[in-house]
Amino acid sequence: MRLTLHQLRIFRAVAEAGSIARAAEQLHLTAPTLSIQLKQLSEAAGMPLYEIVGRKLRLTEAGRDMLEAALAVREPLQRLEQQLAARQGVERGRLRIAAVSTAEYFMPQVLGSFRRRHPGIEATLRIMPRAALIERLDQGLDDWYLMTRPPARGELERERIGINPLVMIAAPDHPWTRSPRLEFDLVTNTGFVVREQGSGTRLWTAEWLQRFGAELNPELELGSNEAIKQAVRGGYGLAVISLHAVQLELDAGELVLLDVPHFPAPVCWHLLQKPGRIVTPAARAFREHLQVEMPRHDETLIARLESVGHRWTGGPEGYVVAR
Repeated sequence: MRLTLHQLRIFRAVAEAGSIARAAEQLHLTAPTLSIQLKQLSEAAGMPLYEIVGRKLRLTEAGRDMLEAALAVREPLQRLEQQLAARQGVERGRLRIAAVSTAEYFMPQVLGSFRRRHPGIEATLRIMPRAALIERLDQGLDDWYLMTRPPARGELERERIGINPLVMIAAPDHPWTRSPRLEFDLVTNTGFVVREQGSGTRLWTAEWLQRFGAELNPELELGSNEAIKQAVRGGYGLAVISLHAVQLELDAGELVLLDVPHFPAPVCWHLLQKPGRIVTPAARAFREHLQVEMPRHDETLIARLESVGHRWTGGPEGYVVAR
């Protein structure tokens, strides 16, 4: 049986996507090209590897065996790639970063300054929801992962690298902007605009409501920070969001920060990786770059909090906001 690594890679992509068309899009190939490769792989195996049921692709038992083999060869190939990248040195390496969606407000700038300092490094940045990021982390596909709410796993290597205050926002004419005190009935009768299930800000919102004995009943569920901001501006309710995401709207007076108990929430950014992964020179250089760049972004956020009457005190365990 003659198999190629290229065929195994294609088969794994198709199996994980559940569709030849979706896999072709991910691999930047045409669907007919993938179909030919899959046909050749089935002929080499001597039996069908999948079947199409309705519009879905379903693996046969032989296909599941093939997928298991394809997954087994991925890790040693990734390790080889890391070793070769380490031998190339920092200026000729590759760098893969994956981050949760809030990082889109500062990571392109951070990565841009890194590229100007190391123009020979081929760098990619993937922005995605928290659940998708955890899947990539489990597979060890990237050099670093950036998120604020790491999964509760003791084996992960993690480093706290910056602050990410969560704030509660409202439209300027929302009743809570005029309430001197936050009463229980106000909390239970107010609608919240939230992100998708598994989102860190959604989890924080639910936990905050629990302190008042209330449950989260979303007014709207949306898939991006930009959509959340537009909904709040449109009067759909309140939202918990990263301070990174609302700087422009606060400057323009389109949104306001609410002075409510337990907010701003003391949240920090974490740089994560699975144990045992080789830290290439390029990855090491990027971590050092973050250690220099992130404090500058922290200063901007701290100044914003102080401008609305919050006092920030730093420490090794993160930060505390006090009125």
